[in-house]
Amino acid sequence: MELRYDLTVLQNGVRVASAPMPHVDSVSIGVWVGAGGRYEPARIAGISHFIEHLLFKGTRSRSARDISREIEGRGGYFNAFTGEEATCYYAVVTAEHALRTTDVLADMYLHPRFAEEDIERERGVIIEEIMMYRDQPSHVVLEKLGQLLWSHHPLGRPLIGTPETVKEISRQDLLLFKNTRYVPGNTVVVAVGAVGHAEVVAEVRRRWGRIRPARRPAFRRVGRTTGQRRAQVIHRDVEQCHLAAGFRVFGRHDRRRYALKLLSVILGENMSSRLFQSVREKHGLAYSIHSSVRLLEETGVFLISAGLDRRRALDGWKLIVRELARIRRRPVGRGELARARDYTVGQLKIGLESSSSRMTWIGEQLLVYDQVLDPKEVVEAYSQVTPDDILEVARDCLRPRRLSVAAVTSDRDLKSRHLIQETGAIG
Repeated sequence: MELRYDLTVLQNGVRVASAPMPHVDSVSIGVWVGAGGRYEPARIAGISHFIEHLLFKGTRSRSARDISREIEGRGGYFNAFTGEEATCYYAVVTAEHALRTTDVLADMYLHPRFAEEDIERERGVIIEEIMMYRDQPSHVVLEKLGQLLWSHHPLGRPLIGTPETVKEISRQDLLLFKNTRYVPGNTVVVAVGAVGHAEVVAEVRRRWGRIRPARRPAFRRVGRTTGQRRAQVIHRDVEQCHLAAGFRVFGRHDRRRYALKLLSVILGENMSSRLFQSVREKHGLAYSIHSSVRLLEETGVFLISAGLDRRRALDGWKLIVRELARIRRRPVGRGELARARDYTVGQLKIGLESSSSRMTWIGEQLLVYDQVLDPKEVVEAYSQVTPDDILEVARDCLRPRRLSVAAVTSDRDLKSRHLIQETGAIG
């Protein structure tokens, strides 16, 4: 699981990283920008995602069709995603087209048209995307949970924005936001695969090297005064009860993140997990139940999501609470911990066999840690986690006062107070 990479920082602050994978004939290229939902003023929430869309709509020298043809027309594919703290534009192409593709991505980043007709057309597209998500209860419940976890804070807003905020965003807003966030010190370019570091650096320097350095943007941090609400039930005509429970936890720099990840695997990340075995296999109350951890700079969430039998949703929630209480009462067995560790390490190793996963690993970590974590050191950190570490992090993080829970259900008798009442059994 060796991960060799080279890193060059241009004079203006753009970081350029490459990692060789000589046994493949392709290259994964990513342009990472430290800009996302938590950087946005409330009035124009969703602007990061709006900009992501618009960068594909053409540049000063290329139309949207030209961009597509230069990548897809050569057998590659490209896309982008927006998160709370980062936006990434990426492509996977054969090696002979790597530098040309880097040029295309640079053109999108540096010279987007932001034509008024494109803005208006894409505004309508994004509003339709919002409407699509509002028809998906599994999405609605997660959006609602975010609002509960980080009340009246940028992290509690939908990344995509709302129809009201998207309608409010002007071309001037788009230009100002992009020009102040898409700056050299906030940009990482990564290429992984059959490509040499020197040629990648030369291409990035040619396109980005003349941009003036600028201050990296800041965001509003989560603190003790950041509000959190307990529960909300949304009543809709749906066939399942869609439930999402989240504990607000520490950020990505906390050493306990390794124990928290293993705790999540033990509770709900695979078919051997406690929640899956209890709620689905033993009691048949859910088809889907899963836990996960999402850590940001100074905050995070331990998440449990489930699609429960609508007629017995409260019974399902009681089973989830019971498992949370059980894992807080006594240490997990060494065999169970070993299986969770093997699963986690195995998933990491399998993931890093692909060039796109390595590109994501390097780009994201350079952006948020200012360094690339060695996978071997991460594996070693997991190996040092003990049953007592799991118990300690469970007792600290899985406390009722840290918990918010949301549900979308057709059961009019299920109320927020019913979900809250059961949380006392967590301990």
